[in-house]
Amino acid sequence: MGASILTAKNLSKVVPSAEGELTILHELSLELNKGDSLAIVGASGSGKSTLLGLLAGLDLPSGGEVTLAGQGLSNLDEDQRARIRAEHVGFVFQSFQLLDSLNALENVMLPLELDGRKDARERATELLQRVGLGQRLTHSPRQLSGGEQQRVAIARAFAAEPDVLFADEPTGNLDSHTGERISDLLFELNQESGTTLVLVTHDERLAHRCRRLIRLEAGLLVAPLEP
Repeated sequence: MGASILTAKNLSKVVPSAEGELTILHELSLELNKGDSLAIVGASGSGKSTLLGLLAGLDLPSGGEVTLAGQGLSNLDEDQRARIRAEHVGFVFQSFQLLDSLNALENVMLPLELDGRKDARERATELLQRVGLGQRLTHSPRQLSGGEQQRVAIARAFAAEPDVLFADEPTGNLDSHTGERISDLLFELNQESGTTLVLVTHDERLAHRCRRLIRLEAGLLVAPLEP
């Protein structure tokens, strides 16, 4: 698989509450190599999305450290963490988070243009064709089905060739048939590009397609598995 691309060591998250301090995530450690795939599963409120946010540098831990692409995140400010995310990370969300004012092609081109890529249009067109949307380039998100919007979001996430792709419930708003197609696409691109895939999901079938799986209960790691 290659060298480590993402590690967490003794990661914890504690927040204040009316009853005192609330531990959302207890000390958790993991290590992922390039091309790995990891599913994070558990009931609502188990700490899945908190862990995803910490691994991606969207939030800072109360204790422990995340190292992403060789960079420790805890001592960086938000601008520095954002720069690392821009260089190394892609995201796919349950709610798609496409810009309504841009068409499919422009949505995928945007991160490439922000990165100064001269081939932004060609790369975005290639990716949209790859996800089966070559005939929908000029359609706005409102003109696309949920499955088509998620395919645009996946193309956008892979556009900058990220080292790590974080996906938060990527099939959560889709019917089972469309969700299966989106799952296939995620793993095809994961294998082709060597991108490390980190999924938060309630979908056990999707979870068990990952090489590794961890289960959380009330912020505790209860089942590290390797399907």
